[in-house]
Amino acid sequence: MRTAGKAEAGAPFPRAEFDGTLGLMREGYRFIGRRCDRAGRDGFHTRLMLRDVLCLRGAEAVDLLYESPDFTRRGAMPGWVLRLLQDKGSVQQLEGAEHRARKALFTRLLIESDADATLARIFGAALLERIGRGGRVNVLRDTVAPLSRAACDWCGLGADFAGDRALAAALFEMSDRAGFPGPGSWAALARRRRVEARLAAAVREWRRAGPPEAASPLADFCRATGERGRPLPPETVAVELLNLLRPIVAVGRYVAFAARLLILRPDWRERLRAAEEAEFDRFAEEIRRISPFFPFVGAISERPVHWRGETLDKGQWVIADLHGTCHDARRFPDPDAFLPGRRLDWRHPAPGFVPQGAGDPARTHRCPGEKVTVALIAEATRILTRGPAWTAPEQDLGIDLARIPARPASGVELDFGPARG
Repeated sequence: MRTAGKAEAGAPFPRAEFDGTLGLMREGYRFIGRRCDRAGRDGFHTRLMLRDVLCLRGAEAVDLLYESPDFTRRGAMPGWVLRLLQDKGSVQQLEGAEHRARKALFTRLLIESDADATLARIFGAALLERIGRGGRVNVLRDTVAPLSRAACDWCGLGADFAGDRALAAALFEMSDRAGFPGPGSWAALARRRRVEARLAAAVREWRRAGPPEAASPLADFCRATGERGRPLPPETVAVELLNLLRPIVAVGRYVAFAARLLILRPDWRERLRAAEEAEFDRFAEEIRRISPFFPFVGAISERPVHWRGETLDKGQWVIADLHGTCHDARRFPDPDAFLPGRRLDWRHPAPGFVPQGAGDPARTHRCPGEKVTVALIAEATRILTRGPAWTAPEQDLGIDLARIPARPASGVELDFGPARG
């Protein structure tokens, strides 16, 4: 038996209820936090879909799942979520040396390159093109095509992919329909399968013609190797390309939360008009902290682990609350207040600042896309505060935290004046 992290004396975590599935569906992002508050502990046992699970919150719990070698991601995600978001054979499902090698490619592409500037430039131009037509803009809906164009152009996929609005919609639905199973998620999964098949066919064609000369994620994945130095199968390349495309399009949800904040807090709209560039990054980081995006992260113990008075048997399913940890008053005083003065930074994350995971992105399962995410939110915010004038019509800006992933009810409507052309 191993002790993960700092062992703390105490009784095992209590059991909240026999099965919490309906509670999770009713409460969404609040599910773990409410039960922890009632128990007076940062964890509890329950069942989800009749499967025993230990639910945890707090910076130490998130670190445990990301940093400890005693946990694996395999088997920790419901099947429909896995297939919509990552799929089998993806970097998030790998462990050990194979994971480190694949993750190094993602880290180089997303962190060590100028991907953030390139994507922000293409996205900003496409967003301004849409805004320039005037009329009503629904931020959640109308950022999908510009983000998809930016992602496809950067990946080197060509104009057929970059200008495909059906592809853009499919990429959006992969994350938008991942919360709970139902007809919408099955339809999104079918569309994902068609996109995967199209990408795999394109990879085969590109390989027959020879890897593209221009440097791009596509070229890198066409040359990438897996076990025994063999080229990655076209189907695996397609999955990993989607693990670049889908998250970039999903950033539009953060952009919608940023636009919502600018409506509710016009003082920030005025402040950013004349702010230094660094202020946009701080604004974006606080948007990431406060907004409901990734709710939880799951893992499975691969061997017995002792942590905080609890002995976890091999095979124990554990879920840590990312959203609740970002709203933990012990780490972030007045956690529901929007305060960019906290000066959060993905490069040097404060304990508990885990909107996209914890740990070193080069060696753990923490998302390597935070640099790009911040750049895209900042670019959209820059356009909405320094670009064409807009007004906000009457609308429902409420957020239903029972819906995973959450969104502003209206999608955030902005009026850019009379439609043109």
